[in-house]
Amino acid sequence: MPVAIVTGASRGFGRAVAHVLADRGWSLVLDARGERALREAAAALPAGRVHAIAGDVADRDHRAALVSAAERLGGLDLLINNASELGPSPLPELARYPVEELAQVYATNVLAPLALIRSALLLLVARAGTIVNVSSDAGVEAYAGWGGYGSSKAALDHLSKVLAVEQPMLRVYAFDPGDMRTEMHQRAFPGEDISDRPQPETVVPALLRLLDERPASGRYRAVELPAPELVR
Repeated sequence: MPVAIVTGASRGFGRAVAHVLADRGWSLVLDARGERALREAAAALPAGRVHAIAGDVADRDHRAALVSAAERLGGLDLLINNASELGPSPLPELARYPVEELAQVYATNVLAPLALIRSALLLLVARAGTIVNVSSDAGVEAYAGWGGYGSSKAALDHLSKVLAVEQPMLRVYAFDPGDMRTEMHQRAFPGEDISDRPQPETVVPALLRLLDERPASGRYRAVELPAPELVR
């Protein structure tokens, strides 16, 4: 039975991915900062195959607990670094971005994923596993107000590229899901109607295509990975 760690799994894209992987028979180690929301998300999944551990991925002990849980399940086939920090809302221009808050964005979006990968690396290599670092078009395009979050995702993209070179036995993907109707995206546009954005569930088939077909490591956009329907 394959095993995955999914961070940021209490809502949005992480929760949608966890549901589909559970339906496919995966054992899951799920993470989120909010214990109540994570517990509710885990309760909707098959009992016995889901280990929900609340905590902050920027915390060393919490990351160790996630990897230990995967090891107890027998190994690790997939690590999805989905947990992200948007930063202040409304999004400030870089000229007035609080440095302390920018440091927290980088701690969550760049340093924590790399640290979790390092902790899980032996387990992943043993299974010739897959790493998915959830990215953003803000890491490629220059949008006013998105300098903090976007630059952190650009850094994560580059880390993914280097990891792919250094760990050729693994698949390392920077996955850009595009705009989605999530709580974090709403925080980026306070007071605006974002109902035209697609639901996270509609993006999951693109990720599944990566996992099923295992193309070469690299950066992939969901819109470039069309899937007519969710295959379970």
